[in-house]
Amino acid sequence: MPPARRNEDPRLLRGMGAYVDDIDPPGVLHAAILRSPFGHARFSSIDTAAARALPGVHAVYTAADLGAFNQPAPLVVPHPNLTHGRTQRPLAEGKVCFIGEAVAMVVAEDRYIAEDAVGLIEVEWEPLPAVVDFRHASDAGMPLVHADVPNNIAAQFVQTVGDPANAFLRAAHVFQENVYIERSCGSPIEARGVVAVWDTRTEKLTVWDATQAPLTIKNGLANMLGLAEFNVEVIAPDVGGGFGTKINLFFPEEVLVPWAAIQLNRPVKWTEDRREHFIAANQERGQLHTARVAVDAEGHIVGLESAFLHDTGAYTPYGMIVPIITATQLPGPYKVPNYRSEFTVVYTNTNCVSPYRGAGRPHACFVMERLIDRIARELRLEPNEVRRRNFVQPDEFPWDVGLPFQDGAPTRYDSGNYPAALDLAERMINVPSFRAEQQAARAEGRYLGLGFAAYVEGTGIGPYEGAHVRIEPSGRVLAATGLTSQGQGHYTSFAQIVAAELGCDVADVSVITGDTSRFNWGAGTYASRALVTAGNAIGIAARSVREKALALASELLEASPSDLELVNGRVRVRGVPERELTLGALATAANPIRYAYGKEASQAALQLVKPREGAVLAPGEQPGLEAFGFFAPDRATWASGQHAAIVEVLPATGDIRFLRYVVVHDCGVVINPTIVEGQIQGGVAQGIGGAFYERLHFDDSGQLLNASFMDFLMPTAAEVPEIEIAHIETPSPLNPLGVKGVGEAGTIPVAPLLAEAIEDALAPFGVRIREMPLSPVRIRELIDEAARTQAVAPA
Repeated sequence: MPPARRNEDPRLLRGMGAYVDDIDPPGVLHAAILRSPFGHARFSSIDTAAARALPGVHAVYTAADLGAFNQPAPLVVPHPNLTHGRTQRPLAEGKVCFIGEAVAMVVAEDRYIAEDAVGLIEVEWEPLPAVVDFRHASDAGMPLVHADVPNNIAAQFVQTVGDPANAFLRAAHVFQENVYIERSCGSPIEARGVVAVWDTRTEKLTVWDATQAPLTIKNGLANMLGLAEFNVEVIAPDVGGGFGTKINLFFPEEVLVPWAAIQLNRPVKWTEDRREHFIAANQERGQLHTARVAVDAEGHIVGLESAFLHDTGAYTPYGMIVPIITATQLPGPYKVPNYRSEFTVVYTNTNCVSPYRGAGRPHACFVMERLIDRIARELRLEPNEVRRRNFVQPDEFPWDVGLPFQDGAPTRYDSGNYPAALDLAERMINVPSFRAEQQAARAEGRYLGLGFAAYVEGTGIGPYEGAHVRIEPSGRVLAATGLTSQGQGHYTSFAQIVAAELGCDVADVSVITGDTSRFNWGAGTYASRALVTAGNAIGIAARSVREKALALASELLEASPSDLELVNGRVRVRGVPERELTLGALATAANPIRYAYGKEASQAALQLVKPREGAVLAPGEQPGLEAFGFFAPDRATWASGQHAAIVEVLPATGDIRFLRYVVVHDCGVVINPTIVEGQIQGGVAQGIGGAFYERLHFDDSGQLLNASFMDFLMPTAAEVPEIEIAHIETPSPLNPLGVKGVGEAGTIPVAPLLAEAIEDALAPFGVRIREMPLSPVRIRELIDEAARTQAVAPA
């Protein structure tokens, strides 16, 4: 498709965006949450008298006030091996399991009064020993996060492909790596927020929620509150970033605020502040892998094993979906005939874990690419040569990994060209030129390194998404879908799909997302699925509208549909340009109540309309030029790519600087290159943060010590390099548009790429990297550790 400027940018750049915190219904009250100051504690009483007596306070709620409504949240993704799943209640009952867990809610005239009232609530606390380091959570004698969960183990799961035991027995070489990835958080520019309005007369609840899944929130609220679904409307307005952090069923505030609005018969609003986001919103990443790889004498992988621990935090809202993704994606773009995965999910007294941009994939990629580097080092091969020897080849698709993916369907790669991506990345980064530059730099005391990393990404999972496309009598086109947008460019990409089908200008297509009153079916925006699912649904709906427009125009213009074309918002007879009808005129003619619209459109259509005998609408005919479309993928479609970077490391300080960064990406058919590249650039920036800057520091009691942007580091424009991007297109055979997802691809391979580049730069020091994130201090420590190891090594 031809490139198009983003439809949404002018409004957003002029400050005309509408976020949840911009929603201020008349008479709105404000909520504040009393959160646990302890990582693990019991409490025997809550005295709210002083808070209730504060002028301006309308209500103070504890678990006792909620009664039967205070039920544990649903387990979003159950699994037979999740034997001890636990989910959070809206307000804690007698015990808290992490810093920031909600204990009480105050509703007052403004947020200042509400916060003051929270400070007046007296809780009788009994602090308990906490378990914070997930690497030791299941050790004997450790405190139990949940008293009825032995050894803090929520789940254990073993999966096997082929005969790994025999493969390791017969292998020429076996190498082992212990790899550690710490947790981090999404940190969207807009934190979470909820506004709820209850209309007693109509018994209608309207909720504005900074969520990635308004339809699931709507259906859940209707069920919990005993309301008819058609009387609950959830709107996700402009959402300032999500990254997975804003999809949960449910965050406590998403049920507390609507419940309070109904109780008080007043609008209620809650906006999360940044500290709350650090201590109460979901996080991700923590895993510890013991991985072994078996290879033949030439470095071909014959077996792979990974046994790992996964930190789920205090609860399991998403079950064990993150480690399942890690396990299924760990083989990456490589042929692994024999594979064993074993993971254990453990509880800790820290924030809940749920998918965060990458969702288990960065862990998998880090482990696999570290093993690739180990094979190369031990066999004295270039890492890229090891990659080439093990890539799934273009003529071997579809390639079945042998395990069920997160959606239960096979982990089966549909298309790709991994060798071509690596070849292009090598040409773009110019490996021979770099090696000469590296040698010259070392002679000057500078340390440059080159790193590569290959990855795959399962995208576009179901269950389904839908869309409604309608041509207005004005000639404008409306397209509505149930998912949300948090900056991905949906308003433009979806408009391009519609415009391509209807032959109109992209600017004439208005896209509506995130409003359950405008479209009431779908799942949400997550797992890099929006374009694959909703994009194809929009394409199907637009194609139906096209067929309907051509059929009507054929009747009015007295021409065969095959002789008609849609160009510039008109249907015209090929070779006879004066015989044409605008889409607006056709929309008017498609409605039997034609006088309900403006004279210009209706007269243009009516001049060509012949009186119809019998009924105004033929049997089975529907008025208007509109249609619904739905798309339910059979299984995931698999994007892939190759990153390469040149870094400079300063051994004296441990600091790093990116000199070049190259991405070759395959997301199938590219609808809008600018939007795809924006997604990749944002993902790389987030990946750099997760690899070198963003580290959450918990003390032994579960206190988060760096819960502010003063202490939690994120990369800025000064740290993120210019990113050079190239595209390879291997269309997916699994959907009509041939597209694949792109939302998480930029993030996935950054950590292993940086590890390879730093090891290459510091090769004279013998540094080995088996953990992420790094920091200048940690790089200095690794240099010192390598020096000590070399000093005691036998001659």
